[in-house]
Amino acid sequence: MAGPTTRVLALLELLQARGQLSGAEIAERLGVDRRTVRRYISVLEDLGIPVTTEQGRYGGYRLVPGFKLPPLMFTEPEVRVITLALLAVREHNLLEDDVALASVQAKLERVMPDHLKTQVQAMDSTIQLIPSRRSSGHQQLLELTQAAQACQVVSMSYHPPQGETMQRRFDPYGLVFRAGYWYVGGFCHLRQALRSFRLDRLSDITRESEHFVRPANFDAARHLQDSLYNAERRYPVSVLFHTDMKSVTTYLCTETVCTNDMEGMFEQQENGVLLTTSTDNHYWFAWWLAQLPFGFVILSPDELKSALNERIQRLLAAV
Repeated sequence: MAGPTTRVLALLELLQARGQLSGAEIAERLGVDRRTVRRYISVLEDLGIPVTTEQGRYGGYRLVPGFKLPPLMFTEPEVRVITLALLAVREHNLLEDDVALASVQAKLERVMPDHLKTQVQAMDSTIQLIPSRRSSGHQQLLELTQAAQACQVVSMSYHPPQGETMQRRFDPYGLVFRAGYWYVGGFCHLRQALRSFRLDRLSDITRESEHFVRPANFDAARHLQDSLYNAERRYPVSVLFHTDMKSVTTYLCTETVCTNDMEGMFEQQENGVLLTTSTDNHYWFAWWLAQLPFGFVILSPDELKSALNERIQRLLAAV
């Protein structure tokens, strides 16, 4: 649990970042009562940091205009958060800007006390993250984040994995990083429906003058997850797992990603759990089935049975 000193520093950062905040807002953010907030304000004033108080319905606390704050101060937990965040950005190639990363880290280390600087250097030299693949779509990321923030419609070229390039007009609601790729979710004017696009398959993104209203409860990550599970692919698949629903959902939530829409794919039956889905690649699906920790029987299609049998023969030949 954060102590009083940490909360006073957090209050200073809040006032610097937010401008004016009411006592109720500060109390909620710091997890304390109004009386404690007033005590923290007094601590800041005793440290020579001028804080003005405005009474009334729209009143609150703010730093005196023009006051220059002292150098950045970090607690040990904050240092760990920043270090791991920078490490994740670099190892997963999220932004593809090594110069900016090096500059940020150098600035942070310059204002840190020696004992915190030592922690940063130790974490940076001993911790590694193994990305699933190199990410891409960095220029698209910049354009789409700005468009999403400004609620601007964009025009763009979409390059599907199969088929010809298509022109789309799109309302970007939010972006998601998943398994090494950036995705954008929003409203597609061509399909007149919600869609998600992988950024490395987009080009020629142009922000238009037209604006849109983002749905209040739109969750880009949830929409992407639902899209991946519910996408209509070319070949229907039916497989019976020799286990129960709890084992299936527990394994999938641990090994892949958990979703509340599994009921649409899995059905508990007397002799097991029936999976009804689709795939674009029988060999990939056979590889996925071979990794499952429970037995199964492929009900259809025959092409999937052949793909699994071919994989089995190759493994047998290897031993």
